[in-house]
Amino acid sequence: MKLKGKVHKFGDNVNTDEIIPASFLSTSDPKELGRHCMEGIEPGFARHVKKGDIIVAGENFGCGSSREHAPVSIKACGISCVIAESFARIFYRNAINIGLPILECKQAYKILKNSLLQIELDKGVIKDLNKDEVYQAQTFPKFMQELVEAGGLIRWVRKKHTK
Repeated sequence: MKLKGKVHKFGDNVNTDEIIPASFLSTSDPKELGRHCMEGIEPGFARHVKKGDIIVAGENFGCGSSREHAPVSIKACGISCVIAESFARIFYRNAINIGLPILECKQAYKILKNSLLQIELDKGVIKDLNKDEVYQAQTFPKFMQELVEAGGLIRWVRKKHTK
């Protein structure tokens, strides 16, 4: 799976309340959640996202509550992938379960800024098209790649049981 998009950069310890504030949790509609993505840290963020754009962040991205709304809002606003130095454990699993591609890459946060990226998700290859530089992220095991490619755990199960 190849992805391509512009970088939107955030710092360390971006929590789920910043990704999707509690005041917007009265709905589970992905489109509505997507309109308010990152409102707690950058109001109006979703209006600046183009389909396919990529979030790059520091350590512990998605810390805080275990709300699945956080990765849903990111995916629904058009972000194709989140690259971070590290992810909070529950966010990491929620992202995989809803089919949001995420990559851990230590050097990405320190280097990538205002970049246009091309990502080969299955290989963990991140290419900065502005600088013609390549970075290696940790890859998912094949099973987890299948979950993301299917669009999440529920879609993967449906696909497996309809064969």
